[in-house]
Amino acid sequence: MTINKYIDHTFLKAVAMPSDIERLCEEAKKYKFASVCVNSCYVEKSYKILKNTDIKVCAVVGFPLGAMSTEAKIFEAKNCIENGAKEIDMVINVGMLKAKEYEYVEEEIKRIKEAVGGGILKVIIEACYLTDDEKIKICELAIKAKADFVKTSTGFGTGGATFEDVKLIKKIVKDSCKVKASGGIRDLETALKYIEIGADRLGTSSGIKFMKGE
Repeated sequence: MTINKYIDHTFLKAVAMPSDIERLCEEAKKYKFASVCVNSCYVEKSYKILKNTDIKVCAVVGFPLGAMSTEAKIFEAKNCIENGAKEIDMVINVGMLKAKEYEYVEEEIKRIKEAVGGGILKVIIEACYLTDDEKIKICELAIKAKADFVKTSTGFGTGGATFEDVKLIKKIVKDSCKVKASGGIRDLETALKYIEIGADRLGTSSGIKFMKGE
């Protein structure tokens, strides 16, 4: 197995500067990661650096709270696609899910998927805030809305990915969606375990360590 193609090489901190994004992209080129995952203001810059490679630009939308209006998320997603992103990682409206406003949540995912067009849409469920029943429900809604991935976490909540969550998500989505584990994946052993139990992609800032066997 070549782990580099599982990795979305990520830098989403508030203090990320253009120089950090340049370094991120050069590292992705060196190690041939699947994508770089950046905030939307850096999509165009990342695309210009990576345009002659097969490394995709992945942009986060509605990040990290997910509490923006649907229209704002749609605009951001479209803008990212126009600027070169091929993958969009959107944060669901967690409060609406917990309030059982399922039609709202499904419709939002559906509309953002339409905005992404032929691109990949990953749905960040922020599992640390959800009960198991809520995790199951959002997976079902994501499938109905034609999302491509269910993603565990932003990495900015009270917790990141867990083995239990990835197993549960995989059990629900089966082959209808792929699974992205994200948040707190900092060593190779843990990364390989996530892949073993069903993760198709890993969101991490530790990919270079993995490539060095650490």
